[in-house]
Amino acid sequence: MSDHLTLTEPQDSASAAGEPLLSTEGLTKHFPVHGGFPFKRRVGAVQAVDGVDLSVHAGESFGLVGESGCGKSTTGRLLTRLLEPTGGKILYRGQDITHAGRKQLAPIRSEIQMIFQDPYSSLNPRQTVGTIIGGPMEINGINPPGGREKRVRELLETVGLNPEHYNRFPHEFSGGQRQRIGVARALALEPKLIVADEPVSALDVSIQAQVVNLLQELQRELGIAFLFIAHDLAIVRHFSQRLAVMYLGKVVEVGDRDSLYNRPRHPYTHALLSAVPEAVLTDEEESEGRERIRLAGDVPSPIDPPSGCRFRTRCWKAQERCATQEPPLVRISGNREGHLTACHFPEEPTTAAREEDVILDPALAAIEASKDPT
Repeated sequence: MSDHLTLTEPQDSASAAGEPLLSTEGLTKHFPVHGGFPFKRRVGAVQAVDGVDLSVHAGESFGLVGESGCGKSTTGRLLTRLLEPTGGKILYRGQDITHAGRKQLAPIRSEIQMIFQDPYSSLNPRQTVGTIIGGPMEINGINPPGGREKRVRELLETVGLNPEHYNRFPHEFSGGQRQRIGVARALALEPKLIVADEPVSALDVSIQAQVVNLLQELQRELGIAFLFIAHDLAIVRHFSQRLAVMYLGKVVEVGDRDSLYNRPRHPYTHALLSAVPEAVLTDEEESEGRERIRLAGDVPSPIDPPSGCRFRTRCWKAQERCATQEPPLVRISGNREGHLTACHFPEEPTTAAREEDVILDPALAAIEASKDPT
């Protein structure tokens, strides 16, 4: 994040109390892999999402973070029912919508909307802005007071665009402006939940904060719940009240913002936080010094994930038990209520510097050794 980016802090709320707006139980999505001849035989499956339990409450901003390929975007598409789950449950306001048909989903579709990652490909280049934003209202037969055009112009103004641009086409806007159009389209049906799939990752860093602050303002003013998917922990920290960390299709840690960033327990969360740029640290964190963790290798293939704990092949604390038993996502001793971790041998709840840095990558270890004056 550059120095000229200014993100406003989210307002913590007690919205996590009571029945969740949306929840999942063991949510699973496996994509079949075909091979052989004539390429119709199933030879395996990509385990993109494998047994995910999440809950998002009304008016809450919930973050979902992890490396590329961990399954967080697939999770977002499952929650909006753009993808059909392989297993598990999706509950919306207590109603099971896992395999709901078109008619059953019709009244729910308007309440769960999505903001896509790429503002260039998510807008139809042949349609005007007015048609793009007004389309959801037309499809759902909604005729707001004053007409749809008036409502579209109001939405353009809400997201910081000129209402006079109603008849312009997407190619006439910048990337940040296109994403604002995507936000306006998501707001058209007055949703209760918006799934934002890395909404700023395709934008210039200079305008990322503008879009994030816009989403924060809308979330506070309209009381919309957000599932904010991202790989940038700095942005998620500013936007979300609670977070879940994913690794290779599994949720490995869940907690409120302060607990997860200041007292992480899962080794993978420690590794992610050690990579956060110095510029986004608090004074308290800078004064204590930070741990340095450098993992070895890439994320294993989701076609053939490791047995037991999926992070064990890159973990410095892995033992025999980690290969034979999958750790459950539970609250462990010393954690706050609601802070869950899936690890047999959790780390200490601190991000302070260690006596020795954790460097698993052989090349990095050799470089560090060559710098050692002894």
